[in-house]
Amino acid sequence: MTTTYALLLRGINVGGHRKVPMAELRSLLAELGHRNVRTHLQSGNAVFTTDADDLGEDGLTTAVEDALEKRFGFRVDCLVRSGEYLAAVADACPFPAAELEGKQLHVTYFSQPVGPERFAAIDPAAFLPEEFRLGDRALYLYAPEGLGRSKLAEVLSRPALMRGLVATSRNWNTVVKLVEMTRS
Repeated sequence: MTTTYALLLRGINVGGHRKVPMAELRSLLAELGHRNVRTHLQSGNAVFTTDADDLGEDGLTTAVEDALEKRFGFRVDCLVRSGEYLAAVADACPFPAAELEGKQLHVTYFSQPVGPERFAAIDPAAFLPEEFRLGDRALYLYAPEGLGRSKLAEVLSRPALMRGLVATSRNWNTVVKLVEMTRS
């Protein structure tokens, strides 16, 4: 069976550090046997199809992380998610995405399910009008002034809250684009 996946790399090509050129990423994915490889932006988003479904998302993730480390000499945390999963996360958005600018809405994808107890110490009222909601291995963040000015995003990304997780965020425009790319 052939499945289309999105690959989300965390923390690359930021401030000239941990450079992973997208052309090399596409080449690396093709060398791993994946097809129809495409990238979006320079921040580590790729889409590919594969017959290696027996590996599952976690196995594909490990294979890509290992290949990236071998090629570039540093480990890159990654998440691989099926197109179906990405579409389900977008469809389940608890905020009125169609009424918001892409910079106001973000999704943080997690490597595993996360329960509300992880965020229980955060007083949501202290950050209004910013808000967050949990989804399936995802957190939705509404930040009306954008991520760069978000006090809530700063609190949500603290290492103590993210312990044991790989987490990577995308703005809503990228979320939608990746869903589109996995469908075409």
